[in-house]
Amino acid sequence: MNNILELKGVFQHKPNQSRGGSISLKKGQVVKAEHILTLANDLKKIADYWSVHSEIEGALVSTHYVRIVPKSSRLQFLLSCTRESPNDFIVGAKFETNIDSDNKKHHVFTYFIPLEALFRTIHSLKEAYDVLIKQYQGKISYEEFEELKRKKIKCNGLSKTGFLQIIVDSSNIQYFRIDKLEKNIHEACIITIYKTNVKTQELLRKFGISIPESRILNQLTIQMNPEEIHMLLDKAPYLVAMGVNDLTQYIPEHLTESSEIPKLIPSPKNEPVIGVIDTPFNKDVYFHEWVDYTNCLSENIPIGPMDYEHGTAVSSIIVDGPRGNPNLDDGCGRFRVRHFGVAVAGTFSSFSIIKQIGNIVRLNRDIKVWNLSLGSVLEINDNFISPEAAELDRLQNEYDIVFIVAGTNLSSKHEKKYKIGAPADSLNSIVVNSVNFQNQSASYSRSGPVLSFFVKPDISYYGGDRQKHEYITVCNNALGAKQAAGTSFAAPWIARKMAYLIYIMGFTREVAKALLIDSATGWYCRPDIKKGYGIVPVSIQDILQSPDDEIKFIIYGKTKNYCTYTYQLPVPVVENKHPYLAKATLIYFPLCNRNQGVDYTDTELDLHFGRLKIDKAQHLQIKSINGNLQAESGQHSIYEEDARNDYRKWDNVKIVADPIYNNMKPRKAYEKGLWGIKLYCKERLNKHARQEVPFGLIITLKEIKGINRIELFKQLCQVRGWIVNDVSVENRVQVYLKGEETIRLD
Repeated sequence: MNNILELKGVFQHKPNQSRGGSISLKKGQVVKAEHILTLANDLKKIADYWSVHSEIEGALVSTHYVRIVPKSSRLQFLLSCTRESPNDFIVGAKFETNIDSDNKKHHVFTYFIPLEALFRTIHSLKEAYDVLIKQYQGKISYEEFEELKRKKIKCNGLSKTGFLQIIVDSSNIQYFRIDKLEKNIHEACIITIYKTNVKTQELLRKFGISIPESRILNQLTIQMNPEEIHMLLDKAPYLVAMGVNDLTQYIPEHLTESSEIPKLIPSPKNEPVIGVIDTPFNKDVYFHEWVDYTNCLSENIPIGPMDYEHGTAVSSIIVDGPRGNPNLDDGCGRFRVRHFGVAVAGTFSSFSIIKQIGNIVRLNRDIKVWNLSLGSVLEINDNFISPEAAELDRLQNEYDIVFIVAGTNLSSKHEKKYKIGAPADSLNSIVVNSVNFQNQSASYSRSGPVLSFFVKPDISYYGGDRQKHEYITVCNNALGAKQAAGTSFAAPWIARKMAYLIYIMGFTREVAKALLIDSATGWYCRPDIKKGYGIVPVSIQDILQSPDDEIKFIIYGKTKNYCTYTYQLPVPVVENKHPYLAKATLIYFPLCNRNQGVDYTDTELDLHFGRLKIDKAQHLQIKSINGNLQAESGQHSIYEEDARNDYRKWDNVKIVADPIYNNMKPRKAYEKGLWGIKLYCKERLNKHARQEVPFGLIITLKEIKGINRIELFKQLCQVRGWIVNDVSVENRVQVYLKGEETIRLD
């Protein structure tokens, strides 16, 4: 087996030098005057409505696009205001399905704009209509549009650029509407309203609703009872962007008795600490010395014997899981636990737990890995992230931590394709589903994806399966071990591995997550709606080593501009060819914005990885192994849907790999055998909120004929200025232990 390598070198950075393409219609497109007039009439009705309903001090306008659109195809002129782009006014985004066009999804963006921008847009649309009627016989084609760009024209009161942009904007829009929530609500909910110019509490008071500070999660998300919701929907149905039930039900996994009595366990020393947020902890268990327990439940909430079972069982795996499960001995040792009891078995308030988790993380900043095995029985929504998941994503970005989240379980009354429940829709968290010991999805596993696009669960692990009479051995009281099954008991095994990689091996969370996902995928990188990217190996050694015919190495760093790149990656050349298959796994933690609905992630890292080659224009280009030409020089037009499907655009996990097939042949070597890596950093909004994005990249080179060329690769890298470190588990363990020694000063 080969050790994984760690490569450290200098990346180059450069700004976006592209000035953007010229305004253009798509070939074959025709824009009709009647469509422009229809849009103007849509907005006139909307303007009339908001002229009467002035409570929000502006106008909410939902724009229904013809398809899923990239940032460049959103409105550029319509709904604009002075120097601000319409993009700056987006307060929500969702997908709808076009029933009359093969059930294809399309974007719906909601804008909050000043009334004057609405009136200005109506006026401009009517002027554009007049131009089309008087000068273009009521319609303009792609060819006429391109010709117009080259000549002068009078466009009534519009500039030529303004007229052209109205035509392009209109070509991307089906219609304008005021979207209103129509929902019968009979229980407490967590409601998110659209951002306006009025503070939430002040705005709600206009409708006779008074909300105390304790029921406000952030500026736009609040806890409301059914009476308050009915008042809001009656007086301002346009204001509600999202709503989810506050009261959720946690179904405790049934634990069966076992005859095994646990043996004594040594006292803890300076082992790493994993945070557990769960039901209460039973201090009578044999490993209690390893757990620092805090009860976060209100004194008014009674705690019965059953309420201790789940949380205690989860912590037992983290502390001493391999003792009762020798077949799952991961080689990670034991971990200390800081356990916080936030829920009891049965029904609880999601809102209260969200607030609890935020406080817990804020007061325990030394903990980098958190296990959360609580989840809702309710399905996630296709158009927005749950408040619970959004809070986890926020905390992970703010505190540089990672959550390991159970994929939630299927109850007997639900169908097999029932979707996962909150907070398993957290994008930055590692969400874990269960498999049985035959590597099949457990009978109770629920399904992804999230927001109709993101792969969730991320990975799978062994969590037992009662239908197969397979169990995980846990401990939840002083009487001995018990048998359990559920995603709750798969997640802590992954928490152990994550903690080992971060604390013991010293990796960043990005690299640690990338190693886990990379180990699960193998070479067949087709995610499954239940298994995610695959099953993580049992032994930590199998994650930190690779077969003799593979060279696996880690590269990590931060993007510091639009383009972060290196052209100095040497891949061994044999007879002017590269006898390797290649694979790359990229992980980063994007900023997220729940108010943006389906456009939840604000940051995109576009990965280009492959051989260097000089193109026809004498530019040095990366010939990406997946054919990715996004953002490269030249005109490479691609629909947003295709960019998402083919290159995982806006996903925080990117995996590209050569397919394995019979009679594989080496690929031709160009430019001294050098390969390159490029990361294009893009933002969905124009806020420039994040200058640096940390990333972890795992690259694997697999020799086609099975020859071990790792020593040659190391030499070539050193010649090119890379610092090459063998990732030796033994050495890093010794370094960790030395660093944790208590120094006594006599």
